[in-house]
Amino acid sequence: MNHLTPDALEHAADLISQADGLVIAAGAGMGVDSGLPDFRGQEGFWKAYPALAAVQMDFTSIANPQGFSDDPVLSWGFYGHRLDLYRKTVPHTGFALLKKWAGLMPFGATIFTSNVDGQFQKAGFDPLQIHECHGSLHHLQCLTSCAESIWPADDLTPEVDEAQCRMTSPLPVCARCGGLARPNIMMFGDWEWQAKRTEQQAKQQEAWLNKVTRPVVIELGAGKAIPTVRHFSERIITEYSGRLIRINPREWQVPTPRDIGLQAGALAGLQAISETLGDEWKIKT
Repeated sequence: MNHLTPDALEHAADLISQADGLVIAAGAGMGVDSGLPDFRGQEGFWKAYPALAAVQMDFTSIANPQGFSDDPVLSWGFYGHRLDLYRKTVPHTGFALLKKWAGLMPFGATIFTSNVDGQFQKAGFDPLQIHECHGSLHHLQCLTSCAESIWPADDLTPEVDEAQCRMTSPLPVCARCGGLARPNIMMFGDWEWQAKRTEQQAKQQEAWLNKVTRPVVIELGAGKAIPTVRHFSERIITEYSGRLIRINPREWQVPTPRDIGLQAGALAGLQAISETLGDEWKIKT
């Protein structure tokens, strides 16, 4: 099934109500309903960053560690703007629905996300539940990897000339060597990313997965272009006897008839499931 039909929604609701643990797998589409820009394709990226469109710089070129050596003010203009945007963004209602459903399951939830925006923490999920497979923009590391240290970006208050996509406030530095700091996220062509924080998150997640017996994955906004999240979701089926609810407006197909694909955006899909679940699964208003 591929539409928000009563049968499809009943299937999804049954998988949720029968599960003892919720696996949330989130790609870039999860943040769109909160108002975050969609970088899928050049048009969406350049609409969000017209200064980069003017010089025909694509996402893979700016989301690249080499830029911090070649033009750190431009690179930090891009990432500083994103950091400020993520701090100001309010997570949409779908996050609260997922948190409610997780609270009704014996083992709660675990989260696997390729997003670096910190929206799950902002929505009130325990950081110990979250595996950020590409790192977090809310953490920093040394550009030259003088040490393996990773530290919060709490003290960084970026000021950016958006018309030029250039940082106008002081650039962050490494406390150990005094050199330039960079976001602790895995960029394109990145051999210097410090993965220790993410590796610890992965260990915590594996320990949780080894406890549940009936996991259900709700995958949200994860496409095939960079299939990291989809691979994780399908691994839960093959290795942990889980079931999958895939919510995606374009690439909603699922690997088995026992799973269900809903052709919808993240928020619309979650709200439709909520209407089908019993009253105890709904958010009280």
